[in-house]
Amino acid sequence: MSVYNQPRKRVIQFIILGMVMLIVVRLFFLQVIEKKYSKLADANAVLRKVVYPSRGIIFDRKNRSILSNDAMYDLVVTPIAAKNIDTGYLCQILQIDKEEFKRRIATAIIKNGSRRVSVFASLLPPEMFGRLQESMYMFQPGFDLVQRQIRSYPFSAAANILGYIGEVSPQMLVKPAYSAYNQGDYLGMTGLERAYESVLMGQRGIQYLVKDNLNRPQGSYEKGEFDTAAIAGKNLRLSLDVDLQVLGEHLMRNKIGSIVAIDPQTGGLLAMVSAPTYDPNLLTGSYRARNFSRLFVDTTKPLFNRAIQAGYPPGSSMKPLTALIALDEGVITPAFGFPCRGAYVNCGRPIACTHNTPGHAANLRLAIANSCNAYFVHLYRLEVDAPKWGGVKKGHQKWHDYISSFGLGHRLGVDIPGESGGKAIDTIGMNKLYNGQWNSCSELYVGMGQGQVVATPLQMANAMCIIANRGSYFLPHFVSSIDGDESDILKKYKEKHTVAHVADTSYRSVIYGMQDVVESGTGRIAQIEGVIVCGKTGTAENNAVVDGKLVKLKNHSVFVAFAPRDNPKIAIAVIVENAGFGATYAAPIASLIMEKYLHDTISVKRKPMMKTLLEYNTLDPIVREKSKLDSLNGATAKMTSDQILKLYFRD
Repeated sequence: MSVYNQPRKRVIQFIILGMVMLIVVRLFFLQVIEKKYSKLADANAVLRKVVYPSRGIIFDRKNRSILSNDAMYDLVVTPIAAKNIDTGYLCQILQIDKEEFKRRIATAIIKNGSRRVSVFASLLPPEMFGRLQESMYMFQPGFDLVQRQIRSYPFSAAANILGYIGEVSPQMLVKPAYSAYNQGDYLGMTGLERAYESVLMGQRGIQYLVKDNLNRPQGSYEKGEFDTAAIAGKNLRLSLDVDLQVLGEHLMRNKIGSIVAIDPQTGGLLAMVSAPTYDPNLLTGSYRARNFSRLFVDTTKPLFNRAIQAGYPPGSSMKPLTALIALDEGVITPAFGFPCRGAYVNCGRPIACTHNTPGHAANLRLAIANSCNAYFVHLYRLEVDAPKWGGVKKGHQKWHDYISSFGLGHRLGVDIPGESGGKAIDTIGMNKLYNGQWNSCSELYVGMGQGQVVATPLQMANAMCIIANRGSYFLPHFVSSIDGDESDILKKYKEKHTVAHVADTSYRSVIYGMQDVVESGTGRIAQIEGVIVCGKTGTAENNAVVDGKLVKLKNHSVFVAFAPRDNPKIAIAVIVENAGFGATYAAPIASLIMEKYLHDTISVKRKPMMKTLLEYNTLDPIVREKSKLDSLNGATAKMTSDQILKLYFRD
């Protein structure tokens, strides 16, 4: 070999020698010095047990726990290890036959493989768990009991807000978003449980236990040296007032509709009622799956959160927004009047008004107080036909921009999933609807909250926050704070949003008109002693297509409001479907909710009105007959109006 190659040869030899020495040193460390891996490798003597953390608790604005955790157990199986056990006795305890036993084993293998742990029987009833616990050594190592934290709801309320938890499915596990979960884990499926899953879930722990020759756990292995502690989920603090929520659910029983109440100063949701609702305790424990199936097919759709998912014509509750646009554009002043004689006839087809007395729309305040249809459809026409826009198409798009800034026609971003954006037609939509041939008469109904405009109750309540705050709002949300959380997950709910351009004087005129609605207009039933309430009644048309024909159904009752007028503390929207005038149902319900929140009590003078509201039943008899909700809800649904009244009034 050439002398020139000698140094290269030695370098290679030194590299190989160094690598061999490194491997020898590492093996010596692992096998002689480090004891951890050798100890844990003894699978015949050590049982590895997953410890599930306590899920975070949810508290209302007064620090009352509106859900808590109860301990239950799952029976889990590792199919490859489930051999030579007394299957007959296990089937007897579980109250299943051997065919069902084989089916569950096969399902576990299909879903999760034979070597991984799968849930065999979930959330065991207490008596079943007791029998299994005392005989568990007979079914090991293939079977084991794993503790679970399940939810319980002491107030039996806020089901659509809180949501429910369920077992992660195999379809979820293949998605990257669920990489932190294993088969048999539980996670939030809807509501706050889903929206704040990463905060509430906590972190799993591992416990190693010593087993005897009968596979029975005998205690902690190596005094817990290798255990990993479970980390509990973080608690949520809500703006929700659970007393207000319960009152709203009582008032909306036997009705279809929604209540949304917001603190205008923070955007925090004080109550969100979707009716009919259900007892959230139905979707926890060993009967969750059966109850869910019954709720899912119920004719009253209790799983449908009408507060954020249902869209309604806002009706006359939109008239204050129409007025704000007209004032801001300068097409009217507060003194502007319209000579309404019972109908609007300027577009060739009469649009009826509820008043025909002279002077009921002589100025803006009177028009709002008397809810004159003619006045507000005419305002829409003035807005979109304003010469400064250069044509109705640009004018209508400007109208749409205003409506969008008021929070209609798009999602607001509330912190529970499933929100609908509603609808507010823009110029592109109008061109499609009318093939490009249209004018201000084509959809003048939007000026009075009908036609091509649809809003959710949440959007209506948020619009009241904007008026109450004279042009600003915070995104509606439930969670005010998270214990021990330093992230910026709630940052967007702390940011103030401002509606551009609309002057404070414009809001002032509209606010005083809404005050007149309650003091002397269509919403007098909503008056609260000692409080200046600003509101707007609405009677939203309700049409449906039946057998290809447009059929007019009973109108929806609508009321929106805020109080007090100065330094407002609550804004509210109430919808009662198929119930007629806004003053009949929605306004008194809103008034009781506001009074309860502002005074923390309800005047005894209003007991008869509350009793009447509790006994109102607006459900269609056929729908009610088919519904099984009363039997599902149990004692809460069967309370009489007098029993409910005793919760709020002393004899």
